[in-house]
Amino acid sequence: MKLRKMTSAGMMDCKKALTEAEGDFNKAIEIIREKGKLVAAKRADRETTEGAVKARIQGGKGILVCLGCETDFVSRNADFQTLADAIADVAIANAPADLEALKACKMADGQTVEEAVEAQTGKTGEKHVLAFYALVEAPFVAEYIHKINGKLGALVGFNKEIPADLAKGVVMQVASMNPVSVSKADCPQSVIDNELAVAVQKTKDEMVQKAVDAALKKVGINPAHVDSEDHIESNTAKGWITPEQAAQAREIIAKVGAEKAATLNEQMIQNIAQGRLQKFFKESTLEEQEYQMGDGKVSVKDAMAAVDKEAKVLCFKRFSLAD
Repeated sequence: MKLRKMTSAGMMDCKKALTEAEGDFNKAIEIIREKGKLVAAKRADRETTEGAVKARIQGGKGILVCLGCETDFVSRNADFQTLADAIADVAIANAPADLEALKACKMADGQTVEEAVEAQTGKTGEKHVLAFYALVEAPFVAEYIHKINGKLGALVGFNKEIPADLAKGVVMQVASMNPVSVSKADCPQSVIDNELAVAVQKTKDEMVQKAVDAALKKVGINPAHVDSEDHIESNTAKGWITPEQAAQAREIIAKVGAEKAATLNEQMIQNIAQGRLQKFFKESTLEEQEYQMGDGKVSVKDAMAAVDKEAKVLCFKRFSLAD
């Protein structure tokens, strides 16, 4: 019982460890820890899609951490939740810079966080992992954990203290709408480049498809019947188009598609793509998103300004086991 209280391992695991250690408690503790490492190594390729997300705020600092496991049954276990809470407490007390630094922090019993997670793996026989850690530092920090399943959480750092209901609304916005950045100005360039490339290609594909559809309709072929090779074959078999129409459709798609692709108006493509990029910013950056907790169609930025014109979001962190 003493060893069980010290390690949280199962009764039989404690008994076996003490037998192997010939009654030496320190050696038995090491055996139990090594067992945790062995189980973790055996289950290293398992997915940890369940777990618990925890948040803590202390002064101008907030932490978000997730302890992951394999099954919902284990994640709801009291020992698992206690460990997740203890790790969150250690994180806010030490405010480590990153995940690796958190793993090295000491728990109340002298174990490192990493050792405690390994010990829990050994206890349950199910893979456990410190899946996420983030630190937010700001004059005012708000947190949100989805209370129904505890698998989604967010932190938002503000430039000043704001009313509790507004702070809660903004941090819930981050949790539910998953913005890519606070504003267009701090959106990662890699994200912008990718979105623009997608918008350009989508615009080109639509222009080519429009020309092809027009050519197909002109000869009496329904574009929906020939929009893929599989559809052409299946619709020919059903008798919806004749073999001759199938051959004609293939020829039109190849010829008209190539001709249109070679004569596209690049300036028009860029203009349309830029419009799509602006739409992306409106839908995907926090300040421009429609505020979900408001009554009308107002952006998050405007909703905050209506309460406090000086209030700004400085940063945010979000994590979901469902993502």
